[in-house]
Amino acid sequence: MTIHKEGRVLLAVLLIVLIIINGLVLYFIPEKPIVFNLVLAASFILFLLILQFFRHPKITIPINDKHVVAPADGKVVVIEETTETEYLKDKRLQISIFMSPVNVHVNRMPVKGVVEFFKYHAGKYLVAWHPKSSSENERTTLVVKTDKGVPVLVRQIAGALARRIKWYAKEGQQFEQGEEFGFIKFGSRVDVFLPLDAKVKVNIGEKTKGGRTVIAEI
Repeated sequence: MTIHKEGRVLLAVLLIVLIIINGLVLYFIPEKPIVFNLVLAASFILFLLILQFFRHPKITIPINDKHVVAPADGKVVVIEETTETEYLKDKRLQISIFMSPVNVHVNRMPVKGVVEFFKYHAGKYLVAWHPKSSSENERTTLVVKTDKGVPVLVRQIAGALARRIKWYAKEGQQFEQGEEFGFIKFGSRVDVFLPLDAKVKVNIGEKTKGGRTVIAEI
């Protein structure tokens, strides 16, 4: 288990701030050790909570060209036929995974292929389950074409708590299945748009592991 690069500076700054706060409490009210103990305990809990947001476990990813793996740890909240209007502009099967604050926040490529489209959209911060979050929230849209020529669209969506989307993909870049392509700080949602004939392998409410859980076959 390691700490993700997106959290290292934040955690270092937080640690310094908490040390200063605890030092000030000890300096100005030394006659009340219970206050210092409470502040110390609260600081420790806060640091551990933020620390777990940025954990980056090492995983083994089983590679299979027929499989579409989960792009994130979380819970399946949407499985439906919809029309993708930004790039593919046709009917697709949408599978959405909600990332809570306790999930690992790494985003992984669901299939092997080459990125043929990428775009970042600034936007709102509606709660991730809001019907308009896919089209109005801060988000990224990435389309990767598999070796078989099948385009798979992946969308990172910020939520009410998640205020920072990071991505490491650009057009023309080759990705392996399960390879990290982004990170959403403090959780939110990732949508995957697949061909209508894809065979869904998960159910609503099912928990997923990024890069390991098979969500569909194409």
